Amino acid sequence: TCATGPSIGLLITSSERISCAFVPDAGEPEHYGGHIRKFGLDIGVTAASVIVWAVFAAQSGYVPGSLAGTYVGVSAESTVVVGLGANALLGGSGKSIALQPLSLQAQAGLNLAIGIAQLDLVKR
Repeated sequence: TCATGPSIGLLITSSERISCAFVPDAGEPEHYGGHIRKFGLDIGVTAASVIVWAVFAAQSGYVPGSLAGTYVGVSAESTVVVGLGANALLGGSGKSIALQPLSLQAQAGLNLAIGIAQLDLVKR
């Protein structure tokens, strides 16, 4: 689960700080920070939002800190007062982790965005 701060779209690119928590099936919760950048059409302003992903890995046996890394994929958002968005991303440790939207991203504001997303995560 990740949370972002308010955002202003700059037509072809935007960048937001992101703070995430991951609870593996076995183990202690992990915290990550970073940025999510979007490239493509991005017009408008949104308040803070929450994104929930399901984490899939190609290997068995989770290694703590494995979510750190760079992810890329597609992103789409539409907001008029209250709206939705989705980001499906691949990358992480060894480029072997998929982040699939578990629920749609909820946000408030006025925004239209579609394009490529890049998520950079660092373990805290």
